[in-house]
Amino acid sequence: MAAGDHAHPVDGERVAHARDRVLAAEDAARLSGLLGLLADPVRSRILSALDHVEELCVGDLALALDVSEDAASYGLRLLRTAGMVQNRKVGRIVYYRLADEFPEPLLAHCLRQLITLTRAIGADDSIDPDAGTAAQEVQR
Repeated sequence: MAAGDHAHPVDGERVAHARDRVLAAEDAARLSGLLGLLADPVRSRILSALDHVEELCVGDLALALDVSEDAASYGLRLLRTAGMVQNRKVGRIVYYRLADEFPEPLLAHCLRQLITLTRAIGADDSIDPDAGTAAQEVQR
């Protein structure tokens, strides 16, 4: 069935309202890419660490996160390519910090709220899809 072939919307007014306000496909693709980038625990922790201190070099960041320098370096490279972190070089040491344009409310509020939500659902990653929605799970 092609888009627009649905013969009888249950609530045409809500359908029109959603259609007028839904993310454009291109914006949704960008958002999906960003969320995929944040889906890696090392990259998420790098952003968190850099949110708490002004800047760190790769070695210090690896020590702070208890990961290898290779893992920290790879995560930083991806985050820098995405424009989320920037660096400066002092002699042979490269320091990383959040990009000036980094949306701090994203880290300060949204990520913490998402963590709270996942804690409310519970530690079981295998939520039964037949058990209800995530909102219902949180209320249980």
